[in-house]
Amino acid sequence: MDEIELVKALQKGDAKAQRFLYERFAGPMMGVCVRYLKNEMDAEEVLINGFMKVYQHVDRFEQKGSFEGWVRRIMVNEALQHLRKQEPMHLAIEKEQYHLASEDATPDSDMSAEEMMEMLHGLPAGYRAVFNLYAIEGYSHKEIAEMLQISEGTSKSQLSKARAMLQRMLAQQGVMIVI
Repeated sequence: MDEIELVKALQKGDAKAQRFLYERFAGPMMGVCVRYLKNEMDAEEVLINGFMKVYQHVDRFEQKGSFEGWVRRIMVNEALQHLRKQEPMHLAIEKEQYHLASEDATPDSDMSAEEMMEMLHGLPAGYRAVFNLYAIEGYSHKEIAEMLQISEGTSKSQLSKARAMLQRMLAQQGVMIVI
């Protein structure tokens, strides 16, 4: 089933199309949700709520971009909404967290995706949200500011602090990467 057929079937409320959509996108969209939320159960809740919104509002898809991108945007918005409810988006980090990776660190290519996800989850909620939106999802600081209801300057500052904090975490693991 191609994208256009899928969207048309979903707009008609076709249960098989809904199942097909879920089976096709649940894995990648769960990955999106997990990047924003520390708890896998919260990520699953957001995933389910996100799919419900997709099913309810599929008639709003204008076919100006990819359907997967539209679904991803819904999942990101659901994750951010959940973050606002569960975790404070204000950021207070100590001065010691500003240190960048030390020069004596040696590269370690054995870092697993799990370890990288742990580091991402180690960031405060606001840093994690901005880093995900900018570095992974590709949103501009202007878009991030609108989504999170913060200023562009705050978005840029949080990204900078998130990068510094991630570099510090990487240095502690003996990995030297410029983020």
